[in-house]
Amino acid sequence: MRYLHLLPPLLILIAPPCQAARPMITDDARLTDAGACQVETWAHLHNRQREWWALPACNPGGNLELTLGGALAWTDGRSDSGATVAQLKTLFRPLETNGYGIGLAVGHATQPGSSHTGNPYFYVPASFSFLDDRLVIHTNLGYTRERENRENRLTWGIGNEWQMRSDTWLIAESYGQDKGRPFVQFGLRHWIVPGHVQIDTTYGNQLGHFGTQRWFSVGLRLISPRLF
Repeated sequence: MRYLHLLPPLLILIAPPCQAARPMITDDARLTDAGACQVETWAHLHNRQREWWALPACNPGGNLELTLGGALAWTDGRSDSGATVAQLKTLFRPLETNGYGIGLAVGHATQPGSSHTGNPYFYVPASFSFLDDRLVIHTNLGYTRERENRENRLTWGIGNEWQMRSDTWLIAESYGQDKGRPFVQFGLRHWIVPGHVQIDTTYGNQLGHFGTQRWFSVGLRLISPRLF
């Protein structure tokens, strides 16, 4: 959306961040506030690779969020080609307290370090609220076309947000494709200025590859007042 690749390469296909609010990869059935914009930025550290992401998003009309951004990447200190993400997201049913929400996201993403033209994708985010929003569960089911491999893949994700304090959330999730081992991620989200400035951090890994696929991220999310 929280929404992205080369965490290992899978991430950008499953949830271009434009996904759930950072730091989740599994997207939520929410949008940036109507008439407002946000910027999600984060550093992603993965073995010898370093990535710096920025994903601005705006919701000018109230039910259509537009995201356009990308990343710069370095491997062993040498610059790689960057990544780009372009996505549109809308809701069929907004998430309500102790209820559920559902939407649709469509986009195109390239990977850091890749010279390929990138992959189109879509997914359906669904979110479920419990305990007056203190627990929210998110699920994603989608599809991507891997042009480089000429393969079609189903993508999935399931995660939750647990409110520990009024300004702090614990997140945990798992996500993957119809082939290969799933990924897991755990983290914290904390509001410095409620509704406007948020920081987060995560640790993630791939099941069965705990020594080689682990990553760490730290991020900042800025949300504007109403602009439109």
